[in-house]
Amino acid sequence: MPKSKRNRPGPFYFYFFGSLQTLSALCFAWHPITLSKTKKKGKEHKEAILNSIREAAEKYSSVYAFSFENMRNLKFKEFREQLKSTSRFFLGSNKVMQISLGRSAADEVAPGIHKVSKLLRGDTGLCFTNLPKEEVERLFNEYEEYDFARTGSMASEKVELKEGPLEQFTHEMEPFLRKQGMPVRLNKGVVELISDFVVCEEGKPLSPESSRILRLLGIKMATFRLHLICRWGPKEFELYIERPDDSDVESA
Repeated sequence: MPKSKRNRPGPFYFYFFGSLQTLSALCFAWHPITLSKTKKKGKEHKEAILNSIREAAEKYSSVYAFSFENMRNLKFKEFREQLKSTSRFFLGSNKVMQISLGRSAADEVAPGIHKVSKLLRGDTGLCFTNLPKEEVERLFNEYEEYDFARTGSMASEKVELKEGPLEQFTHEMEPFLRKQGMPVRLNKGVVELISDFVVCEEGKPLSPESSRILRLLGIKMATFRLHLICRWGPKEFELYIERPDDSDVESA
């Protein structure tokens, strides 16, 4: 027998009895990850961001610091694309953005712009733009996108389902609903709630099960919003939102 055919493992047969969802999860878990192909964002990446922000500070007439709540990457990408011809956005490490602009009058890239750095805390970003001030304020103030709330988010209202048939769900979904803690059964092919069930309580964090049920019900509790914090221009600085730690920014 040729060497190439010796000790060659035979075919491997795998028999699985279960749901397609479980099989997909198992395949995902068994998928090998080549660690040599994963790369950390190192010094070169940070340097590229630093340079991009500094170039934007020279290119655009003003810069706005803004905060966000319930970030949705796809929605934000759409918003950013709308302003692509006049503006440029940066999200990421606050520390990197602060260093890019300068943390004090001694190392700032433009007169007074270090005041913006002092306001980059928490979930914040930068918007460099050539748009008029009034237009930027209108765009940010009017922006609002509703989406399904994620696990851990605070419920904005109480949602309770009453005992009886749940005709919005097909009979195939009954096992899944039971796994989410819902007291359901099949009654002549119709999913039925055998007692009242509270999905979530107002002001309390959503569990993984609650967030899944709300999604199935089509109830959107999260609102993605953008809030302007401040505006910097070559001749002026304006503070939109004053937080407890911002009292010394104007005089900095």
